[in-house]
Amino acid sequence: MNRFLIAFAVVALYLLHQDYWYWYSAEPLVFGILPIGLFYHAVYSLVAVGFMLVLVRFAWPEHLESQADDTDQASAQESEH
Repeated sequence: MNRFLIAFAVVALYLLHQDYWYWYSAEPLVFGILPIGLFYHAVYSLVAVGFMLVLVRFAWPEHLESQADDTDQASAQESEH
């Protein structure tokens, strides 16, 4: 995945988290009981979870995994001796 695209998405999600437009508003009610600001943040949280899954799947640095595997193997060999 393009690093610029990932960085842009992170900044966009950060800016969307600052919801100034619903800050002092309880109306309209979503589903008749849920204030719009709370609904916005619930949806935002689901989008953030999905984005984190995409980041882990496509942008996770492979060299960290190989270093962790090497460290685990070295620790296992030391504990055997």
